Amino acid sequence: MALKPTQQLIRYGQSLWYDNISRDMLDNGELKRLIEEFGVRGMTSNPSIFDAAISKSAVYDKTIGSHRSLSVAQIFEELALEDIARAADLLRPIYDESGGEDGFVSIEVSPLLASDTQGTLIEAKRLSSRLNRPNIMIKVPGTPEGIPAVQALLEEGISVNITLLFGVKNYEEVARTYCTALRNRVKRGGDVRSIRSVASFFVSRVDSAIDKRLGEVIEQSKTSDTTRAEKAQSLLGQFGIANSKVAYDSFRKIFLSNEFDDLRKAGAAVQRPLWASTSTKNPKYRDVMYVENLIGAHTVNTMPHDTVLAFADHGEVRESIGENVAQALKMQAELESVGVDVEKIIADLQTDGVKKFADSFAALSKSIETKLKQVG
Repeated sequence: MALKPTQQLIRYGQSLWYDNISRDMLDNGELKRLIEEFGVRGMTSNPSIFDAAISKSAVYDKTIGSHRSLSVAQIFEELALEDIARAADLLRPIYDESGGEDGFVSIEVSPLLASDTQGTLIEAKRLSSRLNRPNIMIKVPGTPEGIPAVQALLEEGISVNITLLFGVKNYEEVARTYCTALRNRVKRGGDVRSIRSVASFFVSRVDSAIDKRLGEVIEQSKTSDTTRAEKAQSLLGQFGIANSKVAYDSFRKIFLSNEFDDLRKAGAAVQRPLWASTSTKNPKYRDVMYVENLIGAHTVNTMPHDTVLAFADHGEVRESIGENVAQALKMQAELESVGVDVEKIIADLQTDGVKKFADSFAALSKSIETKLKQVG
């Protein structure tokens, strides 16, 4: 039987991770099917995903009722840890077969700690200790407060997924933080061979924000400056992929060059770019564009359910990450030439991303409170 496009990605050095988790899919065998039939090799989670899983299903009700003596935050932790542990155990064979490259499940520290370095570090270490599995990644935002926590966790040998990266400068900061942390660990005589990390770089959400600003430029210029309006029109839907290609170019320069030789000799793995937010938000765009155009070695693409199904059905697989890089490197300047402040938009996206996760956490807490009332 011919392999599905999702299963073919690994031939090009890209791993498919599933951006979803729920107890239903663990109970009914859906995750097992995704692994066996679609080539899923890891999972990511966040408060939004858990809120949807808990609020829309009765499968958690009994467990919620049994923990009614705990706080709402503690109840959520118990629910999340159980699901994450089960998923990690199901993915453990992939972790073993891949030599520790894949088979990971990510769990996020509370977004309410996004501006609290020490609080993030404490919670991350607690979650890692409670799960006590080698194929767990602790998810920490790549914010100014999050990055010191990331370094400390890596130095302690804890694998980390750094999330909410939107700009190349932030990505490079995270990549070099990984290298610094591993070098510090090596200097202290520590082993770095089992440490893994991914840098979660958001794609479609960037396009949505840039396109919104381009739409404003087009509207403002369509009668007064048609040349500017036409140029802005030509840039729609381009930056998310271009931005990711530039980040991958930085990845190559940092990790596939002599700069990483000392850590490579110590047995360190590269920190892989993970393409996040890869569902297509604009219905005018091809539904798998953020997968097809970002395929390449040492990368991960974490896809929501509909994107997995769409790519399995009609995705075109080729090594695309190195295409049009020279053009991608010019894209930010092109946008700025028509009045798009790319750096501000990127900074706002991270701030907004932290807020959205915090809002999701608040919604999740309300869902659990509602469940507590329902289960009596």
